[in-house]
Amino acid sequence: MKSSSFPLSQKYLDFINTVNGVDADFLEGTTASGKTTVGAGVKFMRMVSRSSKKLHIIASKTTGTAEKNVIQQDNGILDIHPGARYYGNGDKDYKIPHIVFEGKIIFVLGYDNRDKWELVLGSQFGCVYIDEINTANIDFVREISTRNDYLMATLNPDDPNLPIYKEFINRSRPYKKYAADVPAEIMAELTETPVPKWRYWFFTFRDNLSLTKEAIEKKIRSAPPGTKLYKNKIQGLRGKATGLIFSNFDRKKHVVTKEHAKQFIRNQNDRHQTEWFVHFSAGLDTSYSQKSPDTISMSFIGITNRGNCYVLDEKVYNNADMGTPLAPTDTVRNFIDFLDRNRSEWGFARDTFIDSADQATITEFLKYKRLNGCVYNFNDAWKKEQIIDRIINQLNWFADAGTKPCFYIVETCVNYIRELEVYSWLEDKDNTPEDKNDHMINSVQYSWLPYEVKIGTGRRGS
Repeated sequence: MKSSSFPLSQKYLDFINTVNGVDADFLEGTTASGKTTVGAGVKFMRMVSRSSKKLHIIASKTTGTAEKNVIQQDNGILDIHPGARYYGNGDKDYKIPHIVFEGKIIFVLGYDNRDKWELVLGSQFGCVYIDEINTANIDFVREISTRNDYLMATLNPDDPNLPIYKEFINRSRPYKKYAADVPAEIMAELTETPVPKWRYWFFTFRDNLSLTKEAIEKKIRSAPPGTKLYKNKIQGLRGKATGLIFSNFDRKKHVVTKEHAKQFIRNQNDRHQTEWFVHFSAGLDTSYSQKSPDTISMSFIGITNRGNCYVLDEKVYNNADMGTPLAPTDTVRNFIDFLDRNRSEWGFARDTFIDSADQATITEFLKYKRLNGCVYNFNDAWKKEQIIDRIINQLNWFADAGTKPCFYIVETCVNYIRELEVYSWLEDKDNTPEDKNDHMINSVQYSWLPYEVKIGTGRRGS
């Protein structure tokens, strides 16, 4: 390896030098953070050099993409390692593109072509590098993950519902030294069962010491603040970059602590209290499928005398994840338990609203109330308002032009927050949301629809 022509931050030095006790490194972060240059060009090649195996892999969307972004660019593999030789058309020994390095072979694959990568994956490999793993064929990743001693993958922030996150990225963990560098939104998602020796790294352009202050500022200015492009590229946060419905939802503005929301519980002895909850409501959206990510979703909201709405609690069940799937009778018991718990903590929601398309569950609720007695009313959800109009309402409530927003979510409602960040429009049909990532969205809408004129008082002229 030639002397590095670019400076390295202490985090990158620690990353490069962490070679023992590591089976996988996952590198996520902002644009221009140097992940590919340092990851592929320096550490990956170091791991290849240390490996006892002869065969290794670099995978990108296409071989051309790998050549452009990983191998032949300035400070790419060939630039950093003058002794490496790239055979783009193969040679007499190996007919596919590959790099010869220190007597070892690094195959260069495009994961977009199943026929080609399936031909290669009959062997065990030493080191595997996957460029932009968030765009990779998930079958390729699953297959190659069992056929290597060491895996490195870079990725740009993307839709957190992609299987790559659940199956791979979110099973890795950062070193304690750099855990504080991981955005709280991402840290909250690194909760899948961890795999020992899988490490997570979050890099930003501030870790790339070759960028000047002026270059960083130029990149920041290139993306309009508040857009998903800004969120993905500049902040390095996950979320779909285009087509997002609640594009003005911002965790920093709209997510609050439980302690903050509890100040609005009515205290009759506090003569100085100016805002308190006057309405509580609950919504229920159901799906009993065992073959989809659709959920049984419960929500509990409070609306104050100042017209502010708070999503206070949620509970989500997915039959696909359960050994014994829930039936409507189970949902009745679970929802009443949910309502009782929130009545003790927040207040009494006498009227609740259930997806009117699920008459089987509603029938079970009415049966339960008839046989056992119950303080709650179980109503069909009010669906006369079109979905597009419900969306417009919430977009207005999230807006803060000239005043504060009037719609907030308690931070423990992680499923609802996640849906707000991925719920999107159909690409091929105007004004129509996709039919997924919406069960908590629907549940919350059912809870506020009967009271929408109470939300945003003074802002909407109601």
